[in-house]
Amino acid sequence: LLIALAVFAPLCVSATQTGDVPIEVFQVLDLPVNVHEAALTKTERGQFLRLALGNGSDLKIIGLRYSIVSVDARNEVQVRVNRSEGFSIPAYGTKTVTLKTPLRLKPRDGERFVLMIEQVVSRESIWEVVKAKDALETYARGDYSVVPTVLRVPNQVDAPPDGRIRVLPN
Repeated sequence: LLIALAVFAPLCVSATQTGDVPIEVFQVLDLPVNVHEAALTKTERGQFLRLALGNGSDLKIIGLRYSIVSVDARNEVQVRVNRSEGFSIPAYGTKTVTLKTPLRLKPRDGERFVLMIEQVVSRESIWEVVKAKDALETYARGDYSVVPTVLRVPNQVDAPPDGRIRVLPN
């Protein structure tokens, strides 16, 4: 018990000192982007979502869509945020981004937040989580056996800048 306190106490103190609210992440392993850390960061302009991201693909990522749910002390899940954001992460790169849209999330006593990426966009491809809302709500309620399916389709909106069409491997 003393070892656990020694390890976790500094984490709790640093989170309250910085004003950041940590967010649990539901990783979707078949997406090309992984979230290494997520937190709400308070600034003078409001609260913003800060994400430490890793791109595991050979394509430049230009944006994503995410959802955040809250789980209260009675284990009831409520969708709080569903947004799309644009940014750039190079192929096989990592980046910490603070998203531009302010959020109005204040955790109540006994409440926690859970984030899931639902869609990842590159110029060539779009990866979409099938039945994302159902998967996130199931995970947030404590069923960690859910493995979401990801559908990858060609991006026919954001054409490659050089005009060439790439053939996607199966």
